[in-house]
Amino acid sequence: MEKEPALRKLGPYPAPPHGNPRDEKRGPWELVISGDLSDRQSDLLSRLVELPLRSKGVIYFDSAGGSVYAGLALATLIKTRELNATGVVVGECSSAALMPFAACRKRFVTAVSTLLFHPMRWQSEEDVRLEEATEWARHFKELEGDLDQLLVNLFPVDADMLQKWTRPGRFVTGRELAAAKLAVLFDPFTGDKPWQTIRTA
Repeated sequence: MEKEPALRKLGPYPAPPHGNPRDEKRGPWELVISGDLSDRQSDLLSRLVELPLRSKGVIYFDSAGGSVYAGLALATLIKTRELNATGVVVGECSSAALMPFAACRKRFVTAVSTLLFHPMRWQSEEDVRLEEATEWARHFKELEGDLDQLLVNLFPVDADMLQKWTRPGRFVTGRELAAAKLAVLFDPFTGDKPWQTIRTA
């Protein structure tokens, strides 16, 4: 009678290596914030949540702004998820788009980048009731002061300088922002290896 073959005891399955080599080769993730933030709010928030926690990446800005709440939500997610984000203004970064840009740990601008600082704008329904208008006016005044202070803390920027830029409103160039040490000036048109400059920042 033939003996049954001895069963070999299986050892534990080897653990996967730490990290993904392919991700390391790809380098940092990239995200574009463009157009009206109000129209893209849901998509942009979803994309930020899908990024790995505390990961490193580049956010390109070309937005005239939009809803102040959309800008606030984007900045809050960038900070809450501890993203090591480098913000790059490739065109315009104005109004509500300033908040997520200020939330980036490192910021780059070109000499012709444009950033519009201005007070919050009151927008309401045409059929708003008097009680609602009164409450919105109270909330508006309080929120405006809080958001100004938030920008002061995020950049950080001198409160008096921000006040001069914001009221009544002013277009600030990338060169001016860099002179105020709120961003780094770089030239992707004539500079050598501009992507390397951004990636290794």
